[in-house]
Amino acid sequence: MSLPPLNLLIGSYTATGGGNATGISIVSGGLVSTIAVLDDPAFLAVDGDRVYAVSETLDGGVHAFRRSGSALEHLWDAPAGGDAPCHVRVDGSGALVVTNYVSGTVTAISLAAAEAYAVSTADGGAAVHGVGGQGAGVSAVLPDAALATEVLPDAIGPDESRQEGPHAHQSIATPDGTVLVADLGGDALHEFRIRADAGSVSIEPVRVHHVTPGAGPRHMDWVRRGHGAADADGDAGAGGGVDGGGAAGAGVDLIVAGELDGRVYRLRRDESGSFREVCATSVLDGPGVPSLLSHLEVDERGLVTVAVRGRDQIVVLDTADDGLRVVGAASAGGLWPRHFARVPGYLLVANQRSDAVAVLPVGDDGVPGEAVGQIAVGSPACVIPLE
Repeated sequence: MSLPPLNLLIGSYTATGGGNATGISIVSGGLVSTIAVLDDPAFLAVDGDRVYAVSETLDGGVHAFRRSGSALEHLWDAPAGGDAPCHVRVDGSGALVVTNYVSGTVTAISLAAAEAYAVSTADGGAAVHGVGGQGAGVSAVLPDAALATEVLPDAIGPDESRQEGPHAHQSIATPDGTVLVADLGGDALHEFRIRADAGSVSIEPVRVHHVTPGAGPRHMDWVRRGHGAADADGDAGAGGGVDGGGAAGAGVDLIVAGELDGRVYRLRRDESGSFREVCATSVLDGPGVPSLLSHLEVDERGLVTVAVRGRDQIVVLDTADDGLRVVGAASAGGLWPRHFARVPGYLLVANQRSDAVAVLPVGDDGVPGEAVGQIAVGSPACVIPLE
């Protein structure tokens, strides 16, 4: 079977983090090349022609680029506001939201302020703080007013080796105009209200939602009740019909991957605004190596796809009748599936320990088949399809 034409950005781990990549890679025309050299760009976000990358190092950083074809022009750097930033996302508030795993902190960067600063720096002829092609060089080049950082409250969980303190993982927008941050270490979802403009940015804590002790929440997505995914702003996916307004987030449920207990959770807001568990299920039963869940997504039919490290599987669940039911499982096509992305007819799985992105055809039931191709790239951690 011939592979579909693919145009991708891939974030990876470099030698700094024990990986084999040299920076951000691009896949275009069947070729793979490094287009920005920096330490541990383990997660990426794309918004139009802008590309944002974390550098998942101690005292980590955030880097912004402008993409033109297969090239990246470096624009600005900023501190991540903590150690080991593992996720970055463009929020509807106009902020770039960065979550820092080791330090348990969340940072918001005003993109309007960052863009204005980048333009003024270019007009002034100042030297660009280099990343692309020059190695990592995190510099606090943005003004202080462009950044705000919130420290998650101290918390521990039953897994003493992984839950000795708060560990911020993914952030996701809610239908109510707020932001949820998964705290793997504290078994909690922290809700914030973020405001950003050209002059300032702020993070206001709203409430804390506790989940099952030992779950270790990692990644999240929304599902429309009665089938169909909701996008990050609570609008309908291809299934349509989401009514996400109101304090209780009517019409949409939150699906959460428990990294540490190998379970997927379905949560729903009650009238008080708190998330309550509707149901939960283990993705893989039986003895063997642990099932460490990583990335999770919901498609337009309401099918949940979740990657399972350790077992190196992709598991698909149905959300019909307010439930969670395993439809099937398949090989991830490699070792340690950390992230995946969809393109029509295929699932692209970033298998970190195989130094490759596996191309898996997806059947009518949503379950992937055996890999039909491998894209060689060092220690992939994030894969982003480009338009």
